[in-house]
Amino acid sequence: SKSATFTLNLRQLQGTTFTGDGHSYGHSLRVRNILACLHTPSGGPHAERRTADRFSVTRDPGRRTDAVTAVDIATFINALPRDAVSDRPIRVVDVTGDYRVGVYGVFRPEDVVGGPNLHQVSTTEIYYMLEGSATLVTGGTMVNATRPSANSTSLRGTAIEGGVSRRIVPGDVIVIPGHTPHWWSELEGDISYLIFRADPDNRLPIR
Repeated sequence: SKSATFTLNLRQLQGTTFTGDGHSYGHSLRVRNILACLHTPSGGPHAERRTADRFSVTRDPGRRTDAVTAVDIATFINALPRDAVSDRPIRVVDVTGDYRVGVYGVFRPEDVVGGPNLHQVSTTEIYYMLEGSATLVTGGTMVNATRPSANSTSLRGTAIEGGVSRRIVPGDVIVIPGHTPHWWSELEGDISYLIFRADPDNRLPIR
């Protein structure tokens, strides 16, 4: 369903708060647990430590699990440009050979206006808000939908009619299936969040 989105606030489920590199996100989610749920069953007691790029990754060879630490995520987000919308991969893994799962870090400055979009792919996006508050509209119908380029898999629009509007705060999780219009219609300041992408078509490059 094009409107099959939902919101969950994980701050109500766990009580700890993470502060990384002197920058407090005030969120309570252990991101490695979400990635493990999307990836494969959790690793056993013999998980070993390795380094991929500049990130620490916990891997259990028997279970094929990976996890990016909370400190890695904070470092990644803090290093993104402050004057543009950034949506960049932190980690993309092959799950079973049939599909891939990616973890992306996003920074969106308040003064950079973005319009509604719709991705014509089977990839489901799961947003997890780290910092800031904003209004997200999902579902409904795109207004004045156009394709930015001939080979683009996304549509851009000027508004969304008939969508569901939600105020998103740190700790909220929003699941957005492919082919669903979505739009940050109002930002109350800069926002940063994670996007977990479940990709059954293996479009995401491994990282």
